[in-house]
Amino acid sequence: MNTPSKPGPLPLPARMPFAEHLGLVLHANADGLCEWRMDVQAAHCNSRSVAHGGVLMTLLDVAMATAARSGSAAPGAITIEMKTSFLRAAEGSLRASGRLLHHTASLAFCEAELHNARGQLCARASGTFKLMRPAHPHSHPLPAPSTPLPRSD
Repeated sequence: MNTPSKPGPLPLPARMPFAEHLGLVLHANADGLCEWRMDVQAAHCNSRSVAHGGVLMTLLDVAMATAARSGSAAPGAITIEMKTSFLRAAEGSLRASGRLLHHTASLAFCEAELHNARGQLCARASGTFKLMRPAHPHSHPLPAPSTPLPRSD
């Protein structure tokens, strides 16, 4: 799976604190294709000093969700299910390419591949995403989690 690489980072399509915390950088995002990159740091590693599987799954998940959003009119995509296959240990500079395969009004079906700096395939994933609907102009936002809900008794 090849997506076009951009020379520099792109702005994120939405606020993504966990992706930012991991150091994920968006490099391409259009028409159901995207590319994210990251450099594996010590904090990302497992006891074998290679990228932890959870970090790799996050990178693949973010790539698929971004592809789902860029190929539909949805303001967001929520992971419903994800299958990941790990093919080799991943370390150093990593690149994840996401692709939207198909979408309906409410679901997106995506895949992603993760390569190391040598171009070797390290992991691949497929997933199904619930596409969020745009907010209704007359809807009221939910209270913040720390705000207690009014009691009805």
